[in-house]
Amino acid sequence: MNNNRKQLIHDIGITVFILIVYFLISLVIQNIFNIQSISPMFVLASFLVALFTNGYWFGIVAAIVSVLLVNYAFTFPYFVFNFTMVENLMSAIILIFVTIVTSTMTTEIKRQEEIKYQAEKEKTRANLLRSVSHDLRTPLTTIYGSASTIIENYDALSDEKKLDILNGIQNDSKWLVRMVENLLSITRVDSSNIKLIKNPVVIDELVDSALAKFKKNYPDCAVELSIPDDFVVISADAMLIEQVLLNLLENAVQHAKGMTRLMLKISVVDSKAVFEVIDNGCGIEKYKLKDIFTGYYKTDDEPSENQKRCMGIGLSVCEAIIRAHGGEISARNVKKGGMIFRFSLDLEEAENE
Repeated sequence: MNNNRKQLIHDIGITVFILIVYFLISLVIQNIFNIQSISPMFVLASFLVALFTNGYWFGIVAAIVSVLLVNYAFTFPYFVFNFTMVENLMSAIILIFVTIVTSTMTTEIKRQEEIKYQAEKEKTRANLLRSVSHDLRTPLTTIYGSASTIIENYDALSDEKKLDILNGIQNDSKWLVRMVENLLSITRVDSSNIKLIKNPVVIDELVDSALAKFKKNYPDCAVELSIPDDFVVISADAMLIEQVLLNLLENAVQHAKGMTRLMLKISVVDSKAVFEVIDNGCGIEKYKLKDIFTGYYKTDDEPSENQKRCMGIGLSVCEAIIRAHGGEISARNVKKGGMIFRFSLDLEEAENE
């Protein structure tokens, strides 16, 4: 079943449900309180239909059906259609007019909000593409230059020098692989045709997998782990959340100058699992914190290339993934030095069972 058909069925169901509910409520109100003017109830019903459905037509259909229901069940003579009386006819015209105007205004407001949302989305995508183009160009240029050096000076270079250059190529290649993985992750999250695959994920297993991959890339960097003793399960896409943990840990290694301690702390607060990546490095300037997940910082002066590049695409990916899961992510400096990156995710509902 395609998305358009699902949306149509959804809109029809919403329209029928709202009209039936308001019809029953109106019957109860008229019988108990003996209120004769029920029209405002159906104006509200048509407004809600327009609010929760797409386009103009369902609001207009709801308005016409509301006129028929008011005339049939709530206008004398009751339970018979009668548009011959001037009062009934005028009431019907006014009700249709009010509900159509209301539906039109509601739909227009939703359209403007959608336009605003798409504009912000395009702006974010443009910033992301600029960051990606710069981040990809640098290691590719280095790899090309290093390979050319070996090819052009093969006999003149010592084996030790060749090995040193090849190690640099290997490191830059690993970085490119991680960048491509990030791009694939954010593309997957941003696609409207792909839904997150949320499954029960055991925190211990998720952390073990992430740390194993981190250790493979950074064998000399120790990570202190603080995790609840209880069995904790979240509802998430395990691969994407693992990507977030890797990005945050690697971000600390690459950008937290002077860092001597790196910690991954997980706790349970209310019905959420809270993840914290904490370092004791150099921290970050206050003016950068606001836009840290976009990769671009607003300053009074023209930003340098390093400012434009910021921390690459990794943090943008983290935010996109956590937002897609319905969670929250934030970053702040530690008073004694360093940073805390924190994000929260919902616990699995059936965890207690």
